Amino acid sequence: MSCSTLIFFCLLFFLLLHPPPAAAAVAAPDLLTQVCGTTGNYTANSSYQSNLNDVLSFLSSNASASPSGFAATTLGRSPDEVSGLALCRGDVNATDCRACLNVAVQDAPQICPATKAAVLWYDPCLMRYSNQHFLASTDNSPETILMNTQNITGADSNRFNRLVAALMNAMADRAANDTKRRYATGEVTNFTQLNPTIYGLVQCTPDLSASDCRQCLGGLIGEMPNFLAGRLGGRILGTRCNFRYEVYPFYDGAPSLMLSAAVANAPAPAPPVGPTPIIPTAEKGKKKNVTSTVLAIAVPLVTAFVLISTICICFWRRRTGSALKEPLHYGAGAEEIKSVESLLMDLSTLRTATANFAEENKLGEGGFGAVYKGLLPDGQEIAVKRLSKDSRQGLGELKNELVLVAKLQHKNLVRLLGVCLEEQEKLLVYEYVPNRSLDTILFDSEKRGWLDWGKRFKIISGIARGLLYLHEDSQLKVVHRDLKASNILLDAEMNPKISDFGLARLFGGEQSQEITRQVVGTFGYMAPEYAMHGYFSNKSDVFSFGVLVLEIVTGRKNTGSFNSEQAEDLLNYIWENWKKGTITEIVDSFLGNVYPRSEVVRCIHIGLLCVQENPADRPTMSSVIVMLSSNTVTLETPSKPAFCIGMSSMQLNTYSNGSNYRGLVADQPSSKSVPPSPNEVSITELEPR
Repeated sequence: MSCSTLIFFCLLFFLLLHPPPAAAAVAAPDLLTQVCGTTGNYTANSSYQSNLNDVLSFLSSNASASPSGFAATTLGRSPDEVSGLALCRGDVNATDCRACLNVAVQDAPQICPATKAAVLWYDPCLMRYSNQHFLASTDNSPETILMNTQNITGADSNRFNRLVAALMNAMADRAANDTKRRYATGEVTNFTQLNPTIYGLVQCTPDLSASDCRQCLGGLIGEMPNFLAGRLGGRILGTRCNFRYEVYPFYDGAPSLMLSAAVANAPAPAPPVGPTPIIPTAEKGKKKNVTSTVLAIAVPLVTAFVLISTICICFWRRRTGSALKEPLHYGAGAEEIKSVESLLMDLSTLRTATANFAEENKLGEGGFGAVYKGLLPDGQEIAVKRLSKDSRQGLGELKNELVLVAKLQHKNLVRLLGVCLEEQEKLLVYEYVPNRSLDTILFDSEKRGWLDWGKRFKIISGIARGLLYLHEDSQLKVVHRDLKASNILLDAEMNPKISDFGLARLFGGEQSQEITRQVVGTFGYMAPEYAMHGYFSNKSDVFSFGVLVLEIVTGRKNTGSFNSEQAEDLLNYIWENWKKGTITEIVDSFLGNVYPRSEVVRCIHIGLLCVQENPADRPTMSSVIVMLSSNTVTLETPSKPAFCIGMSSMQLNTYSNGSNYRGLVADQPSSKSVPPSPNEVSITELEPR
């Protein structure tokens, strides 16, 4: 045997024993997880199945042929219309992309037999199809969380979490700016001797804009502390974006960026304000040394120049501003003053946007004042809340608390965009949410049909994520205390957004004619310990969430009434059917039979756990998220719901003219809503962390 032949067989033997990890994974893609749709089934040999087969074939061939590894299409007409998308991981070549998608095409009919919608995730690719119009939406649901079973412990844990967050944010910035693929990989080196390198990957579907991609990834990164803290590896898979990190290499090719180990000293894993320090992987040898020397000289000079320029500009603006208006005085530092000023908007701009608060632009009116729709010069739609002029709160205090609320940013919270405090006006500017509030649809005999089970479950999950953020993930500790259907706003894609967190705390004073020093809130949603004794906590919000879940499933409003002459209370009605085993009889008739029975029953079960009388028995919102996202988690047996005695008829008459305003859109007067109290008892408790 010749020497060359011997070498050939040695190499072949070595490759057989040590195949490349990525290549092995792509060659035989394993199904990571799947979600089978709940929007109906198709029959064999139907037009829908024919359209579905054509869509899957198109996705498989076109995604693998595309440089971005992405394809999307819609085929057919309603009710046989099918939409689909396919996405291959950014480092997967065309051959392996096609192979993965072909496996998905074969697996889908077996894993999700006859369902009109499905999502299948493999390591190298994703495939989704549905009879719903989802291609125009940026919604990332459904999402799935996978994690390494091993944790990192000890002093390295916090540093590890900071490094992972910094790496994810840096890659998210890089992917958002990648106009071709919306894909990035990265590494953090020199972590510890046992785990010297952290590897990461992020990706969005290329049809997303840069801002939508960054927002999508930011939402996933924001969920890391709840589920992946201290885990040596993990990933969150969505239909529009996803990420993964490990302490071993799992992608092909050189990383898009390498993060400096200096970020280990970063004070917190928040998204970076400026560019993250990056070391290009191609810089080696003398070129790297020369570059380092130049940077060592240039960076201090540039930094000094920027600082001096900034100080001069701020000084000039402060002097010129003082000649125009009274100086503002705050009890906070310069950083907070800068944040306050960044929120300020001109009164003239808002007058123009709302046509000088024209009556035809009024969306509604409530206890705090009227709400107007507006249009900014850049085309952005806004909702402007014109507060009552009777507030007694000081200007400085109001500004400082507005900064706190402005820092509460989550995709399931209505976002505060700005504030105007000029000429005795107090105006709050919010993002405009077109579909108004949940109660205007859920309790409307005609509009209720818009909410199929898929939308209802998305609303339930979104409210849960928003509450989790308020309770645990935000910079503040926030207890809403007035969570109800009228405070849940719905955007164009029916994504829920919690509104009115912090308003009573912020504005105080006598905001309407009907003022009470009793507990604020809405009967039917208030936990008994809060309504009767004034005790409130996160578990008070959990109770309100449970009521909301049960309302969404049944399509019935919880009256909170215990008058025998009135309709049966919703919680009692559900509990009686739960004990009898006739729980499906209470499901909203507008859903027909097109819903997954097990998922609906699970939501009712979760709702009953949330409305138990003892606050300690109610789950936390983090537990609720887990119960909603996993069918394998065993739920405890609920105890009898709390039944809180409502106000007497005399008390109800006393407040019969009060306004129960609907988020940013005013509601009609309600006899069961207690007006906002003075500042001593507020809707939201804010505590810096």
